[in-house]
Parts: sequence; C-alpha cells; structure tokens
Amino acid sequence: MTLSTMATGYCRPLHRISTHASRAVIATTTTTTTTRNLFKRTMISTRNGYVWRSSSEQPSGQGYRSIGIRREDKSRWERRAPLTPDAVKELLHETGAQVYIQPSTNRIFPDSAYTKAGAILTEDLSAADIILGIKEVPKSKLIPNKTYVFFSHTHKGTLKNMPMLQDILDKKIRLIDYELMKDPETHQRLVAFGKFAGNAGMIDGLHGMAHRFLGMGYNTPFMYLSMAHTYRGLPSAKLATRNMGNIIQDEGTPKDFGPLVFAFTGSGNVTQGALEVFKELPHEFVAAEDLPKIVNDKNPKLNKVYGTHLQVEDYVHRKGDGTYSYQEYLDHPERYQSVFADNIAPYVNTVVTGAYWDNRYPRLLSNVQLQDLQLKQKQGLINKGRMMSLVDIVCDIRGAFECLSHSTNIEDGFYYYDAINGVEHKNVEGEGIQIMGIDILPAELANDSSKHFSDVLYPHIKDLIHPAAAKSLNDISPMLENATIANNGKLIGKHSLSLKPLLSQSSKKPGYESVDKRTVLLLGSGMVAGPLVQRLTQRPDIRVVVASNATSEAKALVSQCDPDKAESVPLDISDKFGLTQLVSNADVVVSLVPAFLHAQVAQICIDQKKHMVTASYVSEEMEKLDEAAKKAGVLIMNEVGLDPGIDHMSAMKIIDEAKSAGKKIRSFISWCGGLPAPEASDSPLGYKFSWSPRGVLTASSNDATYWSGGKKHTVSGDLLLKNHFPTIRTPFQGFVFEGLANRDSLKYTDIYGLGDLRHMNTMFRGTLRYQGYSDLLYGLRRLGFLNLSDPLPKDLKNWGQYVNQVVTGNRSNNWKTNINAKLGNEAMGGQVADALQFLLTGQEQNDNKPPSFPTALDAFSALLADRLRYLPGERDMVAMHHEFGIEDQRTGKKEKTTSTLIHYGSSDSNGDTAMATTVGLPAAMATELVLDNKINQRGILRPTTPDVYLPILDQLHDQGIRFVERSQEVFEQSDNQINNVEELIPTGSGIWDV
Repeated sequence: MTLSTMATGYCRPLHRISTHASRAVIATTTTTTTTRNLFKRTMISTRNGYVWRSSSEQPSGQGYRSIGIRREDKSRWERRAPLTPDAVKELLHETGAQVYIQPSTNRIFPDSAYTKAGAILTEDLSAADIILGIKEVPKSKLIPNKTYVFFSHTHKGTLKNMPMLQDILDKKIRLIDYELMKDPETHQRLVAFGKFAGNAGMIDGLHGMAHRFLGMGYNTPFMYLSMAHTYRGLPSAKLATRNMGNIIQDEGTPKDFGPLVFAFTGSGNVTQGALEVFKELPHEFVAAEDLPKIVNDKNPKLNKVYGTHLQVEDYVHRKGDGTYSYQEYLDHPERYQSVFADNIAPYVNTVVTGAYWDNRYPRLLSNVQLQDLQLKQKQGLINKGRMMSLVDIVCDIRGAFECLSHSTNIEDGFYYYDAINGVEHKNVEGEGIQIMGIDILPAELANDSSKHFSDVLYPHIKDLIHPAAAKSLNDISPMLENATIANNGKLIGKHSLSLKPLLSQSSKKPGYESVDKRTVLLLGSGMVAGPLVQRLTQRPDIRVVVASNATSEAKALVSQCDPDKAESVPLDISDKFGLTQLVSNADVVVSLVPAFLHAQVAQICIDQKKHMVTASYVSEEMEKLDEAAKKAGVLIMNEVGLDPGIDHMSAMKIIDEAKSAGKKIRSFISWCGGLPAPEASDSPLGYKFSWSPRGVLTASSNDATYWSGGKKHTVSGDLLLKNHFPTIRTPFQGFVFEGLANRDSLKYTDIYGLGDLRHMNTMFRGTLRYQGYSDLLYGLRRLGFLNLSDPLPKDLKNWGQYVNQVVTGNRSNNWKTNINAKLGNEAMGGQVADALQFLLTGQEQNDNKPPSFPTALDAFSALLADRLRYLPGERDMVAMHHEFGIEDQRTGKKEKTTSTLIHYGSSDSNGDTAMATTVGLPAAMATELVLDNKINQRGILRPTTPDVYLPILDQLHDQGIRFVERSQEVFEQSDNQINNVEELIPTGSGIWDV
C-alpha cells in the first residue's frame, strides 16, 4: 500500500484495517503547497488495526484534546449516542484523551457503561474541548469557544436554525456537521442512517398494516409484528419478521384481498434497508409490467408476498409518446408525467418510498388521482385493499405522494386519508389510505444505529482530538475541513456565501432575535387553545409546544404559526415517563386537559420544578399540593379562564377598591354564562355548544350552596334545574335570563377576603341561561338522558333506538307514547317531545348508527354536539354580571355597584368564539406574567391579587373585553331586599309543581 503525504504535521488515523467495513475510511491522496508543514511520514499499525502517519512513532497520547458527549434533548425518542462505551474505552486506551459524558436516563447505553469504560460522568461539559451530539443544540446550552460536532441542519439554509447558527458564530464555536462528512473521492456521506430508516420503516409499515387489516375486519399474520422500537435491536426485529413470515407460509394472507403486493421506490440505503426486512418474508419479486397478471390470477398464491422494485421508467413517461430517457428526465422533468395512478397503484397494497423528491419533478400520486382510485374501488373497478397503505420513509411532506400532509410520531405513527371526502382522520375502521410519515425512524433502532455511527465516526474523532487540530483548519484533514460550517466567529468557504444572507434575513424577522426562547408546553388542543397559542406566539421570546392526543387538531392549531415558534407533539397523559420528559423541557406548563387530570400534571410540574397555569377550578387534590409546591418554589396558577377566571379578577378589582376606600362588601352576587348570541339561539334549549357538552350536562347536576338572607341555602343536584332562578336582569334591558346556583359559593368568602360570612347578607355565584332552558333540561333529565350510572347497550342501531331505550327501557318501544307517563307532567310533555324530535331530525336513518357510548349522558352529549353546534355565520356570546352591596363603614351609606360584560364571538368560520377568547386569553396573559417573573407567590394560586388581575384586566380591555361598571346610592330597601340586594329565592318557574 502506498500513501502520499498529507497536509498536516502530526499523526492521524487514515485507514482502519478491520473486518468491519463500516469503519473503513478512505485515505485522501493529495499534494499540498509549501505553505503547509510537509515532511515524510511512515506507516505504523496500532494494536486495533488503525494506520497512523508519523515521522517516527505512534503518538503517545500526551496533550490530546478532551471530548464531551452531550445528552440529547430534542425528542424523548432520540436515544442514540455518537460514541458507544466500547469506542470510548478504545479511545482512552489508544490516546489517553479524557472523555466527559452528561448523565442521561434516556440514552440507549447506560451511564454506568460509560463510566466503566473510563468516561467521567458530569452535567457540566465546559471542561471538554470537543462536544459531540446527534441533534441540534439549544442556544442556551452552547458553550463558547468549543468545537461542536452534530447534525445542525444549517448548511441547507433551514431558517428556523439560523438563530442557533448566529449564536455559534457569536460564541466563536467551531461547528462540524456530520452530514457534510463525505468520502473525498466518491463524495458519499460517511455518516448516513438511511439503511436504519429503511429497516425501521419497513417494520413499522408491516405493523401498521396489521391494524389496518384488523380495522377492515381481518386478522392477519402481521399482527405478530410490533413497532421497531420494541425490539432490542435489528437482529431481534428481523427474527420476529421471519417468524411472522413463517405464519404467512403456513396460513396464508386473507384471500379476499388476493396476493399482497409491496412496491418500493428508490435504490439507495433507505430502500436497501426496507428490502432487507422485506426479504425476511416468503416473497417473490416481479417486474412492474407483470403486476396485472399477478393480481388478476384466478388461483393466487397466498402463502407469500410479492414485491416490485420500481424503476423510474415504471412510473414516469414522456408526455405524448410514453417513452423514457433518463438523462432527458433529469434535464427536462417538465416533459414527463407520472403514470403511477394507472400502471402501479391499482395493483399494489403498500407503497414503500425510498426515493427523495423535489418539486421540479412530477408527483407520483396527487390527491385528485387518489380520489379517483378510491372512487373506482367503491364501484368495484379496483380490487379491495389496493393502495391501502403508504409507508413514506423519506417523509417528503406534500411530495411524491400529496396525501402525506405532515410527519407523524413514533407513538402515533399512522393516520388515514379519505380522498373522496378530503378528510384526514385517525379511525382505523374508517375509509381511506393508511399513511405513515415518521421522521425519526433510525432512532427506533438506537442500538444498531449508534454502533454504526460510532464505528464510522471513530477514526475522525481520533483525528480531531490531536493537539494540533486546535490550531487552525489547516491542521485537520480535508474531509473534516470540508465538513466545517463555522470557525472562530466566521462562516467557512461556500457557507459564507449561502448562509450570510439568511442570517441577515432571520435577524430581521420577529421571533429570530438573539435572545433564547422560553418554552411553553400546552397540554391539550381543544376549543379554547387557539387564542392562547396565537397570543403567546406573537412574542419573539416564546416557543409553544402543543401536546395532544388529538394530533390532527394539534397540528392544525400550530399550522398557522412560524415553525420556530410552535410545534405539536403527541400526548399520552397516562404515560408518566413521556409526560415527565415533556414537562422537564418546558419553562411553563399550561394544562387544558380534562379537569380531573390537573392534579396529576401539577404533581409532575412540582417534581420537575416547573410552573403551571390552568383555567380549571382548584380541586381538593390540587389544594393538597399547596405545601409541596411552595417547598419546590413552584407556582401553580389555577382558575384563570372565564368562569372561573375573569369573574374573580373583575370582582377583586371592585372589592379591593372598596376596601381601600374604607368600605365593606355586605353582599356579592356573580352570574356568568356562555350562550349563543340572541340571533343564534334558535334551538329548543336556547343553547349551543362552543364548549364541552358533557361538562355542561354534568354541571347541571352539581349540588350548590350559597348564602342569602343571612343564612345558608343548599340546592341538591337532583333539583338544581327545577329550582332555578326564573328571572335575572342586568343593566342591559334587552337581556333577561334565568339562572342556576353554581357549586359552593361560600368558600369564595375567604378566597375574596370578605371576612366573616355571618356579617354578610349574600354570597352567591351562579350560571346564566336563556329562559326556558332549565325546565326543558330538567324534563330530559327525568327521562334519563343525563343518567351516568346505568350502562347503555352497545348494539343500538340508530339514534331512534337510543331514545326508545332511554325513555322506555326497551329499544323497540316507541318513546312518543311513553313520554308523558315517565315525565309525570303533561304541561311539559309536548315541549320535551318537540325537543327530542328536533334532536332526532336527520339522525334516525339506519345508516347513521350512533357510536358505542358507556352511558346515556355520554351518548346525549354526542347528540347535542352534533345538533346544537354553531352553524357557519353564527356567533356565541359571553355574559357576566356582578352585583355588590357596599356599605361605607364611616358614614353608613349604602350603594349598589354592578359590573357587566357582554362579549360576542366572531361570526367568521375562521374566527374565535367568545368562549375561546375569554378562556384562552387570560390563561395566555397569566402565562406571560409567570414567564416574566411578575408573580412572586408560590403554591396553589388563583388570580385574586392585584399583581395578577390588574395587568390581565388592562390587556383584556385592550382586546375589547370590557366591563361596564355602574354605582348608585341606595336610600331605602323593599321587603324582599336585604342591604340593598334582592334576596335570592330559587322558586323555579312553577311548571313542575302543577
């Protein structure tokens, strides 16, 4: 072997003589100018097979630069490591270089394996000269004057990573990017994970097919294969695939689908990795032109699967004459069109992509073409199961396959696209193609990919840690030099030309300032989340991560935001480890999950020492966390929505103003309701839903306690609707409401600091509704529609049977003939019957089967959500009204003060509801106060102090959410008034007493 001299004056590894081909590094043969230090080197073999160049001997290891291995923090699924413990041990033995490693409970190799190999476990990597990672490093964690090696995703000009690159320049960091480490002769990447993406993608795709088949009513051998990340390594996964293939060989695949055909695009590492797994199955490869013959075979062979490895000419033809020329296609792609929809799609079950695509070239399959295929399938023109699955390993969003609209996550890897109706959904039993677009596939095989990574990287790390490599770029190999993007505060080579304009552009864009972003973790993506996300992402220093089990909803929520400011991730609230990982990476957590889960989230926030904001009531479980939160220095701000929330803040403003003027609050009444605007109240209940129907229905059965007439009153949940308050007036004469007592009003005496309850005449909080609501819902309650205790039959065929079942106890009996007897009130019978008929309109057809629900109330919630939803052009309304009886303790004068809010939602279909705005904005504003360290208290809090409610009320006023306050002196009282406030008597309408 002959090696020419290199342009450096120290020993370095050139080539590993090893049986592990993946560790081979091709020697660069160049001659250099006299500006470099040239002298003759000889070859010396180390004990492990690396070949060094040296003037006389192998390096002693003295003065080698130290290495740090950072903990990955971009995704909880990123478990890979740049160097294995074995590689660390080998490096220490050969060079004596010091290796520091950040502790991680998530890394594929345990910390103990690294310490056993000789590494030093430390959180602080500032002692390391070179820091290795896998994914991008947050700006706040970049240490100045170091050499960093990781996938930076900057050299292609990804705008969201420009702030990180600017920080690297500002901190004079040398940045070397793995993606640019290429063989100097072949220009092929030395560190590439395509094969492992292909391996994992194929395994996951087969697993997904199992669920798709099951959703279509078919058990298959694919059920015995799991997702790739569940296996210890690739050999285990391949063995499981092989075992599953044995079942195919023995039992076959479902005959109703004919032979199963997999089509593969591409020829590189991704495709080869997918094919490696596919070949573990009993299989036969066929040419694309033979697909019709295979699929239409009257005696198909079902004990194997078929593969077709597509060439470009199989799915792309020249326009006009149908020919193909490879070079012409590359030079003039506009002359070509895809014939995939006609020649391939009707004959394959699954497409596995391994070929990258860009928009110069024809798309393989558009959504319009997919719609046509699905229509033909419904008409019986295309066989069942064809184009049932897309395994898009390369994950080109809206690329070769337009139906891939977004990437998916490992724990929620699949969605479905019904092209006929243009709808994406997550129902495995629903219509459409199954789509997988997981964008972190190699991380599923973390063990195998890390070993590969380490093997390939090892020689170059030895090169990089040599003492001379610290001096200048001239003192590292040309390969590493070409992989360097930044050095000593400057962009290197071609990167200076390509990236400087982007750095300048990003520095001018809001949200790309040099300050580090704080992360807000939003748990939940429901109806009120939109205004919160919009508000927070307006600030350049805030990044929002929306975690939700409704992934499509979450993606839609962040789709209008700058990608650098918002992202969505899947949420499994029952996965404590995953939730803890999400919380640990946030600065503040906003919890909009169902109320009963808030205490669970709060406990994790306390454990991780992260502040939390929620719009829900403080539960008993939450209250018990107060001391723990204080000890941890954690702030948990609750009840910062509308009701509770704005009601507290607007009330406390007047209460504190009265106290400061030497006055005493003798009576306090607060009403609030989310309602349709009057012109949209055309439903039997006078109500529509921009909020959870289930929450509204269950709230109507809560016990209520309040203070009025100087005594305690209790209304049981069973009678809350019957014993409502029939007439509630506000200063706005156009509105006359009725009301319901709301839970426990008495506790707010202490929360609001009103003193001894015995010295007050009235303490009441209630819910507003349009008149007629309570009597009608009480009738529906008496019929059983709010029942939560009795299970509902699971095989009801239509909504009519559901109503029969609830009213009569038998799905076959006609509810209309039994309604008066069960109600026990003929006066309401007709009104209740009319309401039920309204709800059933359009719902009773046999093909409109209600989904299975556990109870009558759950089913009724779904029915109301459908029939009482807001229609296009309709808007909702929020009404809030406070009444205060105030006494001047010096003069004895009494006054009545009212504070009233009427706020309308948008009638634009893309606009926000009043409910969403009045819940989401206060929560967002409270979150900003927490991030800005404006709230000093710790523990379980409510927004009842001036440092919280004053800035939020001021900002709400600027957003058009404004209270009208009025005060008048009271000179005398009527018989039914106590201290200038009418006594509250829940008489109901009286109709149920007839």
